[in-house]
Amino acid sequence: MKLNDFRQYGHEMIDWMADFLENVEKLPVKSKAAPGDIYRRLPGHAPEAAESMDAIFRDFRELILPGMTHWQSPRFFAYFPANASYPSVLAEMLTATLGAQCMIWETSPAAAELEEKMMHWLREMLDLPAHFEGCIHDTASTATLIALLTARERATNFGSNASGFTADPPLRVYASTQTHSSIDKAVKIAGLGAENLVKVGVDEAFAMDPAALRQAVEADLAQGLRPCCVVATLGTTSSTAIDPLADIAAIARQYGLWLHVDAAYAGTALLLPEMRWMSRGMQHADSFVFNPHKWMFTNFDCSVYFVKDKELLIRTFEILPEYLKTQADAQVNNYRDWGIALGRRFRALKLWFVIRSFGLQGLQQRLRNHLQWARNQQQRIQAHPHFEIMAPMPLNLLCFRFHPPEVQDIAQLNALNEQLLHLLNDSGQAYFTHTKLNGNYVIRWVMGQTYLEERHVLQAWELLQQKAAELHSKV
Repeated sequence: MKLNDFRQYGHEMIDWMADFLENVEKLPVKSKAAPGDIYRRLPGHAPEAAESMDAIFRDFRELILPGMTHWQSPRFFAYFPANASYPSVLAEMLTATLGAQCMIWETSPAAAELEEKMMHWLREMLDLPAHFEGCIHDTASTATLIALLTARERATNFGSNASGFTADPPLRVYASTQTHSSIDKAVKIAGLGAENLVKVGVDEAFAMDPAALRQAVEADLAQGLRPCCVVATLGTTSSTAIDPLADIAAIARQYGLWLHVDAAYAGTALLLPEMRWMSRGMQHADSFVFNPHKWMFTNFDCSVYFVKDKELLIRTFEILPEYLKTQADAQVNNYRDWGIALGRRFRALKLWFVIRSFGLQGLQQRLRNHLQWARNQQQRIQAHPHFEIMAPMPLNLLCFRFHPPEVQDIAQLNALNEQLLHLLNDSGQAYFTHTKLNGNYVIRWVMGQTYLEERHVLQAWELLQQKAAELHSKV
């Protein structure tokens, strides 16, 4: 491809992108592709000769697009959102065009210093402790692994990095039974062992029970084991339960535990002063992560990780081969030493675009809209005789189920709600996912997509009632 061709097709694709985003809500939200459909339609071998961009782009539209689930649809109510926004998309295009590998300051000074400034902006915007410093990673899974590795090295006085991890007695990690699966994975990858992840019981709101945490720590100490780290979750995946951070922090201080705060989704809500009750006790946290790529309208991937003691972090990960030494090293942040990866994308650019384009007030207004629309819908469900709320709703995730009065058997109710979920998703008009709470099959409804309007919520509610009535007629 020549530069003139790049210019021509670039303009065509920008027009297509704008048309797509304008009309995405008209497309089926969840792909209707069956396993293997796309694979079978793709050629068995790579082309010997060059193909035209006309043909490639046509195949993108005809082969790839039908196999995509549209996370940017305002009718996407599943999982947690992986949001984008117009300014974020534009910044990603610039990032791709620059094609920079931002591993150290010298490889792109602007990338390193913009990232440092974005961390300072976010620290202020979320009202986080002034001593927090950090950088941007790909996902919260990576950030959590980084936290556990740093906690491991602190506990072993960096002996694990030097001679391998052979802790005796074993190091113990604590998290609630509602914690994200990335904690389980990180414990295994960090060499701590899945058997040393202690799942702590929760209260009726599905938040960690501090008394149960204290009991677990003291039981381990009595057995000669070594408490190392506790993970508090602000906004669990199943129900957005908020662990009582201040109480957990007091226990962490008493027993010398590293306190990692996983706020991957809910951390964005700290932009709102009225939601900062969630972060009481944050000044005692050792590390904190949240994902702007979830609810802060910034393209995936963008995960922000803060630490109290950056020297511990750097000592855990730094390595300086001769070919990476530069004259500026003593004066700058080389973020390759702040985590696992050497190679780093220029993620700060899209954050800069989003924050400046929306402004703090614009971000806050969207969050408040989502929270209000969720509360409105909670009231509609509570008023309906055939639906019930299954968990508290501190944010904008509704956990509910269809429950006709004549059906009381749990197994039958679970099957009924699973059928309802498939009917909803197969319609193409909305996309929901599920979880299980206390053995009950529960439908999750997340209202946090960038361009969501209340009319989309009301349309989904009509669809829900319609599909539920169809099922009810067969019960």
